[in-house]
Amino acid sequence: MKYFKNTLLFLLPLVITSNLYADNGIEKKILIKSTKSWNGATLPNYSKGQPEITIARIKIQPGEKLPWHYHPFANAGVLISGELTVITKDGQKNVLKAGEAIIAVVDTLHYGFNSGNTIVDIIMVYAGIENKPVTILENKQ
Repeated sequence: MKYFKNTLLFLLPLVITSNLYADNGIEKKILIKSTKSWNGATLPNYSKGQPEITIARIKIQPGEKLPWHYHPFANAGVLISGELTVITKDGQKNVLKAGEAIIAVVDTLHYGFNSGNTIVDIIMVYAGIENKPVTILENKQ
């Protein structure tokens, strides 16, 4: 019986949370949730310092490519439109389609390019530290 009570106490918040929006016309959908980036690497521990969240909207024209760069902090995004291909320095590749979410690689050189025929429009969220860059270009290492 004690096991049942403990299990019930554990599950009750999950049931309440999952039904939080059910009756008022609001839908909540988790797009992505993981402790790993898209290439399977475990995300690093949070850095010490004042947390600073940066949200960026990036648009890339068809055929255009971002420069080689890396992110020293965890970051994730949602591709609003287009097709984005991300390639790491060691040749790993991820093709993202409109509506898909990504947990980006950390401390790994990579670039993204618009591999489709329409503008790539992506919103990225960076969990950084105040006064520290969230993107570092390859030639600025």
